[in-house]
Amino acid sequence: MSSSPRNKTLKLNAAELAALSAELPELKSKVCVEEANNQIFNADLLEVINFFPHGFVDLLILDPPYNLDKDFHGLRFSRQSDHSYSAWLRLWFPALLPLLKPGATVYFCGDWRNGADIYNLLSEHLILRNRICWQREKGRGAKANWKNSSEDIWFATPDENYHFNVETVKLCRKVIAPYKENGRPKDWLASKKGNFRLTHPSNFWDDISVPYWSMPENTAHPTQKPEKLLARLILASSKPGDMVFDPFLGSGSTAVTAKKLGRRYCGVEINREYCCWALARLKRAETDHRIQGYEYGMFWERNTKPVDINEIQQLDLEP
Repeated sequence: MSSSPRNKTLKLNAAELAALSAELPELKSKVCVEEANNQIFNADLLEVINFFPHGFVDLLILDPPYNLDKDFHGLRFSRQSDHSYSAWLRLWFPALLPLLKPGATVYFCGDWRNGADIYNLLSEHLILRNRICWQREKGRGAKANWKNSSEDIWFATPDENYHFNVETVKLCRKVIAPYKENGRPKDWLASKKGNFRLTHPSNFWDDISVPYWSMPENTAHPTQKPEKLLARLILASSKPGDMVFDPFLGSGSTAVTAKKLGRRYCGVEINREYCCWALARLKRAETDHRIQGYEYGMFWERNTKPVDINEIQQLDLEP
């Protein structure tokens, strides 16, 4: 059965997968910074973690499998006891720390079940800055519990000299009840296309849409992170040309978003098919830099049509 013409989910045939698979570099020994630059490696992180150069990462984004039963297209991750999952995190996390540059930033994704384990792990090695909670906006209903529709991202740094640019991650919101001072807009813009306000982002994000079938970034990966979410992390905590490293790359969202935003990237992914999906998406990103929900240098609320507020005609409201 053919899919709807509006279905933009990435699909690769056998020939395309084979061609992309042949492009993946081998990782059998230590690599230098230049060899890791803008590369995706198909490997088990535990086997190659010592192959990467020390001090080459500006931004580390970690999205390991959560402690759930999950089938990643033939590679299964099985739920374990909290103690065992915590021990698994400790197998690889400390070994990543030497890869960080001074002033680097770490973002660690997780869910509520193991929030305490992640908190304790990060606190042992880094300075914890915040916990972001983002609304996933969909999920299975529950009759005897609250619907689980949010995830956490822990924000940490190895030292005090870290980069954070809040001006790049402001959210443009529609003003529903505009406040005026002396008859003029106070901290908002009045225009014929609507009233808008740029706001500082909080640690609760309710404007993120999980990739779905009509979005060009969508793949069949079961836990794909949205490019919009990653764009916010990358813009706030890295500079153009910085290295963004994701050792659990999945279908490539971190690498693709980094490329669209003018950063360098490096990723490790154990599933070879996912690596091929990532390569295909990176090829698309060479000509298509769009990130849904991020336009005109600003983030927009969900289901909002972005407009360039720098070019629209502002209404002259008399006092």
